[in-house]
Formats: sequence, C-alpha cells, structure tokens
Amino acid sequence: MVDSVPQGVRRRAGHWYLRAALAVFTLLAVGAIYVTNQLLTQRYTETISSRAELRLALYSANLMSELQRSSVVPQLLARDPELISALNSRDYSLSTARLMTFVEEINAASLTMLDSNGRVVAATDRAGLGADHQDKPFFYNALAGSRTVYSTYRRDDGGYSFIYSRKIETNGEPLGVIMVEVDVGRLERGWAGVTDAVLVTDAEGTIIMATEPLWRGLSEQAALARQPASTAIERAFRATQAWASSPAEAYLRGEAVLRREARVPHQGWRIVNFTTYDSVREKVNGILALQVMGFAIILAVGFWFLSRKTASRLVTFQRDAAELRALNRRLQREIAEREKVEKTLQVAEQTIAQSSKLAALGEMSAAVSHELNQPLAAMKTYLAGARLLLQRQRPEEALSSFQRIDDLLERMGAITRQLKSYARKGSDAFEPVDTRAAVSSALAMMEPQLKTRAVNIIRTFPNEPVMILGDRLRLEQVIINLLRNALDATKTSPDPTIEILLAAGDLVSLQIHDNGEGIEDLDELFTPFYTTKQPGDGVGLGLAISSGIVNDLGGRLTARNAANGGAIFEVQLPALKQSRAAAE
Repeated sequence: MVDSVPQGVRRRAGHWYLRAALAVFTLLAVGAIYVTNQLLTQRYTETISSRAELRLALYSANLMSELQRSSVVPQLLARDPELISALNSRDYSLSTARLMTFVEEINAASLTMLDSNGRVVAATDRAGLGADHQDKPFFYNALAGSRTVYSTYRRDDGGYSFIYSRKIETNGEPLGVIMVEVDVGRLERGWAGVTDAVLVTDAEGTIIMATEPLWRGLSEQAALARQPASTAIERAFRATQAWASSPAEAYLRGEAVLRREARVPHQGWRIVNFTTYDSVREKVNGILALQVMGFAIILAVGFWFLSRKTASRLVTFQRDAAELRALNRRLQREIAEREKVEKTLQVAEQTIAQSSKLAALGEMSAAVSHELNQPLAAMKTYLAGARLLLQRQRPEEALSSFQRIDDLLERMGAITRQLKSYARKGSDAFEPVDTRAAVSSALAMMEPQLKTRAVNIIRTFPNEPVMILGDRLRLEQVIINLLRNALDATKTSPDPTIEILLAAGDLVSLQIHDNGEGIEDLDELFTPFYTTKQPGDGVGLGLAISSGIVNDLGGRLTARNAANGGAIFEVQLPALKQSRAAAE
C-alpha cells in the first residue's frame, strides 16, 4: 500500500505528458500546413505569371505575323495584269472571280478593288459591290501615295477592319485601288478558346480587338466597368480568388486577376492579357489534402495509444478493488470485466481497421486527382479549339489543329528567345540566326508531308554554327516554300530525293537540289503569278514572296537546272562575322 501512491502519481504524470505531446504536435502540424500553403501558393502563382507572359508573347507574335504577311499582298496584286486590264477596259465581269482565287491562299478576310472614283468594282464579299468609298482614308491615302497604306476602319456593327491598300497604276496614271482586309477574326477566335481574356488597344487607348465583342470601341477602364456577357473574361473574373499571396494587378467588381501588358510594334498598339488563378488553388489544395491526411493518421495513432493506456489503467484499478472483496466475488467480477474488455477491444479494433481503410481510400483518391488534374486541364484547352472547328463543319482543320498544338509546344522555347525581335520593326528586328537551326526547324514542320511522300532527304551541314543577321521566322518561311516546291517537283520521280547543302564563307549559301524534271522557264520563275501548277494548286506567289524576303535580308535567291537533272534553288546571304556576332 505504501508504493501505490507514487505509482498512481507516475501514471497520472505520464498521461499528462502524452496529452501535452499531442497538443504540441497539433500546433506544429497547423504551422506546417500554413507554411506549405504560403510557399506553394507563391510558387504556383509565379508559374501562372510566367505562362501568361509566354502566351502574351505568342499572341503578339501571331498578330504581327498576320499583319506583316498581309502587308505584302497589295504590292503583288497591284501588278496583276488581269486586274490592270479590267480597270483599263472597265470590264469587271471576271475580276471578282480573280480575287476569289487569291483570298484562300492569302488567308485574308476579304479582297476589294476600287476604281479611280472610289466605287467597289470587284470584291470577294459580293454584298459590297457598288459601294462608294471615295471619302474613306484607305482610298484617298492610297490614291495620293505610291506605297502600301495601312488604315483602321470602324464598321457600322461596332467592329474594326484592318486594311492594307495600294494604288493600281499604269504608265504613271492611277487606275484604282486594291484593298486587303487582315483576317484578325481568326486570331480573336483562337484567343477566346482559352480561359484568358485578351484585348488590343490602339495608340489612343481604344480597344480595337477583344475576346469580348462588347468591349470594342471602349477604353480599358470603361470595358472593365461594363457588365459583360458570359464569355471567357466573365469566367476568368469569377474564378479569381482573394487568397493569392501576391497583390492583384487588376480588379472587376472586387475580384482580382493577373494582368500582363506588352507593346505590339505596329501603330503604337498594346496587347493586354488577363489570367485567372483558379488552377493554383486546385494544385495547392491537392497537396494540402495529402499533408492534412498524414497528420490526421499520426494523431489517430497517438489517441489510439492514449485510449489503450486508459483501458489498461481501468483494468488495473478494478483488479486492485476486487482484491479487497471476497475471493469468490473478486474472481467472478474479474472474469466478467475481462470478457467486457475483450468485447470492447474487438469493437475498437474493427473501428480502427475501418478508419484505416477509409484513410487509405482518401489518400488514393487525392493522389489520383492530383495526377490527373494537369492533363485534364491541358486537354480542356486543346479540345476547345477543335470543338469550335467541328461546330463549323471543318473536321480536317480540327485534326490539323492537334498537330499544330504539338508543333507550337516544341517551338515555345524558340519564341521566347525571339521576343526582342517582335518589339522592333524592319531591320532593327534582325538578330544573329544560326542557319542550320532554321533549316532543321523547317524540316521539322515539313515532317508530315515528307513522311507521306517517303522522300529521301540528304543534308550536308558544317560542324560549326552558320550565323547570319536576319529574322529566323521569315528565313524559315523561305526554306519551307523551297521545300514544298521540291516536293511538288519530285512527284513523278520513282526515287524522290532532296539534297540540302549549306556552306559558309563570306557569303552563306543554302542550296536545295531535287531530282525532278527541272525548270522550264527560268526568266519568268520569280515573276508574281507565274506558276506551272494546275489551277487551284497555287497562283504563283510563293517564290515571289520568298525572293522579296531574301532581298529584305540583304541576299538573293537564284535558281538553275542541274546538269544531272532536277533543279537547284540557292539562297545567298551575308555571313555574320564573329566580332559582329559578339557585338550583337
């Protein structure tokens, strides 16, 4: 009896120590969850910001590419002999059909020809025939000058048309004006296929392009204050959360979004991108769920041990009390208590086993949800564009969009390195370019056509980089045009072969040699609208555009027939010296 008091004290002290340890562990778990939430939120927010900047750079690059491509077309169409003849004879019966043959290959929104009085005499949009545009700036500015003129025109429906126009003349006498409307609607539809919201403003801050049509013609501040329809920007603002650790960059009705802005090197334009934080919370919640589940399992084990000690102490107290009673009563009660404890333990074991199964199921569900979240989010974005094409009854383009998505992902790294080229215009946008890399990139883009035809490609490249000063994207466009011509030339060859030879010296020489039938008329080869293809396969603008690009890069594009058969196209460009490359 003398030792019972200190033993009870020791048991009570151990009991309180265990409770204190569990309390401290709970506080540490809460602190760990809080720190994890802050760190992961900051990390994933930075990732979302970086992806938003990449998308903004891609949008700006696509817009500039569309504008630059369309700016070359009026100069070529102004030299078309059939259009000039129609303006001289005032017989426009075949002019509209002539323009229709160009519009699909050029990928323009519309082509329009006006006479010297500003009247529409031929157009791909037949509803505009006969309209008078004499007082429009795209007409009188083009008629007054000798170069291609750009104009932004506000339509009656509230939208904007982006027009390149040029005077058509013969012997110095103006005959009319040719107009090319840039197809920016295709870009806007592509922007609307993702969760981001995009808008483009002119030099005065007026919105001229947007994923939300109701914003056009407003300033950015007025557009954000306006109640929009249920579109991508509406969903983006609704999905924004206030828990983000970084301060919000834009607000709509008290809800925060990530705002990114960049300059478009055209007429003082600026492009703005709004991105949501919804995927950040999903990723963080998935990891926090696993962490909370782990801490919950540890606490459950601790409480289980505490309940075991309590049950054991209860049995000991009952046994000590039973020893003071009669032997028979003590034995009977002890047997009864033991049976009761055994049943209680069985129930407890079953409960713990069930809890462990539920915990394992919850952990597995959270892991599966976390692993599938990113692929499902990516699939939703990819399928949005394909769904739009399928709704428009364009299944072949929907299939090609999947291939373009894969190609774009591979080229995103190259686009980020060329961001500085999109911020400048003309020769200021030139930068050191490795010609070998440009050829490899062009071959990668032509891989599906090459595999379909089973063409043998022979490449001869120097071991060292072959550097020039130019625009890589435009150089790749030239190489792709030459490869396509080589593919067409080898259609009748039993063993189609294309040889690519790259040599470096004071001039960089790139030769593409095919084993086709050769070139019939070398003198007219680079003349606009000269083609040997069947009607519908092309209108003869590819080599003319390629020659113009090479001239802009300071080089020249030539062609000749090979002695052993076939044709050789050669691109000569000034080589970039090592000292100049280092300065660049």
